[in-house]
Amino acid sequence: MEQTLNQTAAAVEEKLQNRKLQAPWQAWLEHFADDMTTEEGRNRAVQDALGRISEEEPDWTYVAAALHLTAWYEFEATAGRGYANFAANVVERVNARIYDEALLNEYSAEERSELALILEPERDFYFSYIGLKTLADRYVARTNNNIPCELPQERYLVIAMKLLAKEPKDVRMTRIREAYWALSKQYMTVATPTFANAGKRHGQFSSCFIDTVEDSLAGIYETNTTAARVSKDGGGLGIYLGKIRAKGSSIKGFENVSSGVMPWMKQLNNTAVSVDQLGQRQGAIAVYLDVWHRDIFSFLDAKLNNGDERQRTHDLFTGVCLPDLFMEKVEAREDWYLFDPHEVREVMGFSLEDAYDEAPGAGTFRKRYEACASEPRLTKETVPAIEIMKRIMVSQIETGTPYMFYRDTVNRMNANAHAGMVYASNLCTEIMQNMSPTVWKEEYLDGNEIIAKKEAGDYVVCNLSSLNLARVMEDEVLKQVVPVQMRLLDRVIDANELGIPQAEKTNERYRAVGLGTFGWHHLLALKGISWESDAAVAYADELYEAIAYEAVQASCELAKERGAYPLFSGSDWENGSYFEKRGYTSSAWQELAGDVKAYGVRNGYMMAVAPNASTSLLAGSTASIDPVFKRMYAEEKKDYKIPVTAPDLSPATYWYYKAAHLIDQHWSIAQNGRRQRHIDQGISFNMYVTNDIKAKELLDLHMDAWKNGLKTTYYVRSTSIDIEDCESCSS
Repeated sequence: MEQTLNQTAAAVEEKLQNRKLQAPWQAWLEHFADDMTTEEGRNRAVQDALGRISEEEPDWTYVAAALHLTAWYEFEATAGRGYANFAANVVERVNARIYDEALLNEYSAEERSELALILEPERDFYFSYIGLKTLADRYVARTNNNIPCELPQERYLVIAMKLLAKEPKDVRMTRIREAYWALSKQYMTVATPTFANAGKRHGQFSSCFIDTVEDSLAGIYETNTTAARVSKDGGGLGIYLGKIRAKGSSIKGFENVSSGVMPWMKQLNNTAVSVDQLGQRQGAIAVYLDVWHRDIFSFLDAKLNNGDERQRTHDLFTGVCLPDLFMEKVEAREDWYLFDPHEVREVMGFSLEDAYDEAPGAGTFRKRYEACASEPRLTKETVPAIEIMKRIMVSQIETGTPYMFYRDTVNRMNANAHAGMVYASNLCTEIMQNMSPTVWKEEYLDGNEIIAKKEAGDYVVCNLSSLNLARVMEDEVLKQVVPVQMRLLDRVIDANELGIPQAEKTNERYRAVGLGTFGWHHLLALKGISWESDAAVAYADELYEAIAYEAVQASCELAKERGAYPLFSGSDWENGSYFEKRGYTSSAWQELAGDVKAYGVRNGYMMAVAPNASTSLLAGSTASIDPVFKRMYAEEKKDYKIPVTAPDLSPATYWYYKAAHLIDQHWSIAQNGRRQRHIDQGISFNMYVTNDIKAKELLDLHMDAWKNGLKTTYYVRSTSIDIEDCESCSS
């Protein structure tokens, strides 16, 4: 026990170097020495350390984490495991059906022993207590009795082994070392499903999926069935409903018989509640509808707490798809027309949702919309555009949703517009890829088998990973980390088993990934940059351009090695307009554009900034591109409550951690407008408002977001509502 305490003391002393605690923590540790012989005593010591955490002394969290590690190490040692036995641990866990057999089949005993030597146990002491607790509770491997049986550094190494198993043998060990370095130094994290499932026997690695519903009974139930399968495996869903006919529409020539989108939303709501994610939490589904759809008002009311419960879907999240023309009509206080998409197809011969404006102020969508507005054969409803916007804002203040999806901006910047269209986003509003419905063709009996034939649509899959900006930029390792990160992301596509044929097809066609970031507020505080400043806006522009350059270059290098994604030909990547649209005119960018044209890129979509609330806790930083909620708060889960402070909180950083609801959101929008230019997909961007915000002020924020080129906005986080973050996209 004395040796264990000495090891703990040395580790914490290194972690707390150049930090100060009011009472010498070593003396405090000695005071609790006698208690360390029992689990109850250790828990008392941990709770005492947690109770000492404050804005003035935030680093007691590392004392609590070190004590927790001490107990964890002892438990593993008692079970005959521990870091020294890593190679044997792998065999034991495969035999116990905890680990994937590939860890034995793909790696020889000599290789596993060699890999054991790269483990760096001292990196366990990078974790704050909440980070370590989150890791232990949610990510490490567990026995069939639900007991943790894997140490933190083992989790990182097993992830690298699983994802890189198919790398060429002559470079595989080197690349695993690089990946382990990036993960264990907390320079990056992988998405929650990858973090939790890679190397284990069960579970897939992708965060979110997006489906498009065909306007047919078979298509609607196909979506519902697939949604259940995705939810079962822990994925979050975005579902576009815009092709479904409106309430009162015709069915097979019979007028006024369609019940519209609401009954199908109720079905999806029941699926979200009924199909829980491996017994841990209910499914998470966001549904999107166009603002010109005739059911838009009932859709906007679906999450409200009053009214007809038969028309409520409290467990779904909602998003509205907004063309530029609608925002122009809101600003001009003009009328807006609502249509039935089925009737538009029948009368006009085109689908209104299949078009967008190719340029600001001009394009196919507004031409088609105006043709529909002037067509006397079409049934239409006229309403002031501002009235729809008011209903949107009422729902946002009460429920946090709907999300805003600016469809023209998204599609104009879509690098793969040659191959399809983007109708909506995912559960967390950061994924924007080509979409199309899976179409039911026929079903017939072949002997005793029922054969169903469907035409696979583009079923979007998002594979996520995030840079820890504070660590990466402070250690100046951006150029080293991004290529490792892009390789891991690309290998997720190969290693994953989705079980949904259309998703696997889409995954292979585009090889889409989502390299994101977290720790933006942490980085600003370390650099002494005020959130509400031109300096922060300029730095967002500079930093995300640098990240984008490294990501594109890394994907180009992967293409040289393994080939470009199948739909590269004809894309904005190939013809160079990707670089032109973003104003990339420097010699470095032009040289890279030439390489891309010559060799291609491995990934048709590359960057997306997810909410990553959970994995930012693991890495001890701030979530995504969000400001901190408070300098100090309590992280509350089902069975514990832990004090958490802003990272690296000190007299030097204190005043740079302004609380989210006190920040002028126009500064956040300005930052995100600059950032969005460099991110080919989207950004989970929250707007923080007080519950007494005036309607005009919230409207001004939405207009500012649209004019600054934001592709989406995520939650409107009012001080009066409590919103549960998406777990699947916690990357």
